[in-house]
Amino acid sequence: MNPTTGKTGKHAAAHSPGWVAFVGAGPGDDGLLTVRAADLIGRADLIVAAPWVSERLTHLVKPGATVTDSDALQQDPKLLIKAAKAGQLAIRLYSGDPFMFCNAAADAAACAKAKIGFEIIPGISAAAAVPAYAGIPLTSDGSGDVRIIHAGEASRVSASDGTLVILGAETGPVDLGKMLIAAGWPETAPFAITWNGTTTEQHTVVGALGTAAADLKAAGVSLLTASGPAVAVVGEGVAAQRLLSWYETKPLFGWRVLVPRTKEQSDEVCDLLRARGAVPEQVPTIAVEPPRTPQQMERAVKGLVTGRYQWIGFTSVNAVRAIREKFEEYGLDARAFAGVKVAAVGEQTAMALREFGIMPDLVPEGEQSAEGLADSWPAYDDVLDPINRILLPRADIATEGLLARLTELGWEAEDVTAYRTVRAAPPPAPIREAIKGGGFDAVLFTSSSTVRNLIGIAGKPHAVTVIACIGPQTAKTAAEFGLRVDVVADTPSVAALVEALAAHGAGIRDAAIEAGEPVRKPSERRRGARRRIR
Repeated sequence: MNPTTGKTGKHAAAHSPGWVAFVGAGPGDDGLLTVRAADLIGRADLIVAAPWVSERLTHLVKPGATVTDSDALQQDPKLLIKAAKAGQLAIRLYSGDPFMFCNAAADAAACAKAKIGFEIIPGISAAAAVPAYAGIPLTSDGSGDVRIIHAGEASRVSASDGTLVILGAETGPVDLGKMLIAAGWPETAPFAITWNGTTTEQHTVVGALGTAAADLKAAGVSLLTASGPAVAVVGEGVAAQRLLSWYETKPLFGWRVLVPRTKEQSDEVCDLLRARGAVPEQVPTIAVEPPRTPQQMERAVKGLVTGRYQWIGFTSVNAVRAIREKFEEYGLDARAFAGVKVAAVGEQTAMALREFGIMPDLVPEGEQSAEGLADSWPAYDDVLDPINRILLPRADIATEGLLARLTELGWEAEDVTAYRTVRAAPPPAPIREAIKGGGFDAVLFTSSSTVRNLIGIAGKPHAVTVIACIGPQTAKTAAEFGLRVDVVADTPSVAALVEALAAHGAGIRDAAIEAGEPVRKPSERRRGARRRIR
């Protein structure tokens, strides 16, 4: 949209001059980006920003857009003006809010003098967001005053009963304490400093102005290794942090969790992990490919349509996907399953069927595995069952146990290769080193094949890494490879697996707090590892 005309779309772009938007990108959490900011980033032709701001928003940038490092321009708005004169939408991205401790006002003035249309998009400032994510209220009961300063002004700020928020506090929290005490603030004034606020690397240390050095040391923070933007708060609201801290107390906060699945299968588990504070990292261990010869599947689909089968049994989400893709290829939909009973090995597979418009007739209530499915399957009854054939669309490496059990129950099961699984290529060297060196806090194994394939392409996880398995069979396979299994889901679903890992993480946190020790992630417990603020 052109801010002057309000027009949108290609027509407006062709007949309107370019313009510049000065956009606040918020303090770090992508979820705090405003809707307007996300829209403009997705339509911009030129984006000027510091790399650490633009890199976290690359998923929003349209193909072909130019992204330029703001440091290389030395805060010169000429590039923005030139792009606007060429009819482009140019964006200058700022961390936080563009009108708070930024040079957006000067750049906007330059646009105004050049008669270039511009727009200011406010962003959530670190001054408000970081204390909120740390659980520190700046005022209470709608009263009180708040002052926001940069760290360089600390020596000139007189004491008051209100709240002081200090941006740029990473320059030296201990020195800040000394400067404020010299300016008249009491040594007992509550003091908190938060590094990398609103990100999964956030870390808050609470204490008092006069004991800042001792408080940091007790929290296991070394000022020699501490880095990243920091916000400090001085005031009575700091006392509420212990009770109101909600972000850093998530059960898996900051945990780097390895998810060795195909990308399509890992999206759900990654969302569940993020909701519990973890940083998931996908490492494909297998790739799913069509069968080498499609004739088997073609005959199977024809048999479903013509009434050849009494049952079809799905033992994986991939099998559902393979049948669905073949149906869509032939212009069929879920109505072709009329008259056929449908079984699913577990809830994840059942969900995939429901998304296809099919309600499964059979889902095991107990163990959700091929064995559990066989235990739940009814025996063939020549009176009640007009047809005794079952279709099993499965992977090329599927075991024969289910087939044998169904035969014992009197069924004629037709095992059809619906897809092939092949081992993925090894991950990049840094990932392999992190796996073997203890760089991951946990790894989630969702099948025995993920155990075998991960070890095959990347090696065994380090002893400090928490091993979480979706069920007993997967745990048995992990143990056979010499891994110590720490977590086994109560029910074999990714939701239950993540919940079990979260409970394990909460237990580690609670034990550290009860012992009066700093809360450390598993990866920080390896020999030589220290608490590090990035």
